[in-house]
Amino acid sequence: MCCGCSNREKHYVIGISQCSEDTWREKQNGELRMGNYFHNNVELRFAAAGDSDQRQIEQIDSLVACGIDLLIVAPNQVNTINPAIDRAYDSGIPVIVFERKTNSRKYTAFMSADNYEMGRQMGEYIAKRLGGSGKVLEVMGLKGSSPAIERHKGFTDAVKQHPQIEVVATLQGDWTEETGYEIVKNWIKAHPDVAVDMVFGMNDRSAIGARQAFDGLPGKNGGITLVNDSVLDASFIYPTNGDLLLQLAVDILEGKPYKKETLMMSAIVTRANARVLLMQTEETMRQTENLGRLHEMADSYLKELDTQRMITWMAFGGLVLLIAVLVLLYLYKIGKTTLRRERMVNSLWELKKEELPELPAATANDAGEESPDDEGGAAASFFFARFKDVVEARLEDSELSVEDLASAMNLSRVQLYRRVKAVTGASPVELLRTARLKRGYQMLMTTDKSISEVAYKVGFTAPGYFTKCFKEEYGILPGDVRGGNS
Repeated sequence: MCCGCSNREKHYVIGISQCSEDTWREKQNGELRMGNYFHNNVELRFAAAGDSDQRQIEQIDSLVACGIDLLIVAPNQVNTINPAIDRAYDSGIPVIVFERKTNSRKYTAFMSADNYEMGRQMGEYIAKRLGGSGKVLEVMGLKGSSPAIERHKGFTDAVKQHPQIEVVATLQGDWTEETGYEIVKNWIKAHPDVAVDMVFGMNDRSAIGARQAFDGLPGKNGGITLVNDSVLDASFIYPTNGDLLLQLAVDILEGKPYKKETLMMSAIVTRANARVLLMQTEETMRQTENLGRLHEMADSYLKELDTQRMITWMAFGGLVLLIAVLVLLYLYKIGKTTLRRERMVNSLWELKKEELPELPAATANDAGEESPDDEGGAAASFFFARFKDVVEARLEDSELSVEDLASAMNLSRVQLYRRVKAVTGASPVELLRTARLKRGYQMLMTTDKSISEVAYKVGFTAPGYFTKCFKEEYGILPGDVRGGNS
């Protein structure tokens, strides 16, 4: 949730879900932290799934539950973690998908290098390096991940243009050096008479593992033909651009213009340019370390300044105490107002349309202009009654989303959120949950259905989650409504 840290600036929490842990992602995380130096109102929370779909799903759900304002996610595979991404998006949290794609269309923006073009360029490089004729072994990345799928397609399309280039096998790897070594070693043992001229590993670790498998065997296949003094013959610069990723997130949170899709530039690395690129990389890293040290020095200075300020503030202890009392009174007043608003919404949901009182009217539409539906408290009451009818008509639908509610109300997602928030002080998702829990409470009181049956009947996808929400709302378990019987 956003909370005011001054009269002008909001505080944002950004969750970052990395599918794995490696040097590339460590570099990107460092760039995100570096970029955060320029955004003092942003807090970053990192999670790494270690190539586990289930762990990434749990981590995303945990980030959302802890209260983040935006989610940045690199999906482990194309479709396996879609439910967690969808839940975050449906709860009103903007989602940036980066580096790897998802089949879901529920995301706010996408940023990545062009993996198809990388595969195509590498295929063209291999064909040129082999003089248009030779045998190539392909080692793919993690099955189901978009970079592996797109790089394979680009590579395949490129080598198809060279009939004398034969791809002797496509082996399924998982981006790691260990797996690259094992699958290539096993393939060589099964095909001892096949002479391979080059291996296309979809990332550096896979290629290094494959090279070790060849080097570990005697005879004419004792090494990758085109690897001389270097470990690899060629590689690709796959940009991390953590600073640009963070700027995109901040632009979205602050309502600034942004691109829905951003493809980052990449480049092939060969022995001809590797030395220059290495020098540039080392210089960049050195300057990054210098910036980090400068930031630490600035932090130290600010801490010393804070100590001096503390001494000064202690001289005005009485004033500080007075301010503290005023703040507590203000927070108490805000808390009472929020509680009254929650009680009002709960009470309104139980009233019939003709019993609704006049509610506070929304002040303006999304264009900043008055609209007919926003005129007067009576119109606001009518709007709430209409929204209530739409929600209750589809309460059993576990797939019901904010977009569905907005469509039924002939509004956009943003319009619905703003108008519901202006009229009730709650979001559409919060009201939907309130309605489901109220219906569930009524069913527990008036029917003999089990708790699981009630949970599914009111649109919850899991009885355990229904029980958790019920406890938070009413302070008791569903079974307690019937005296402990489920």
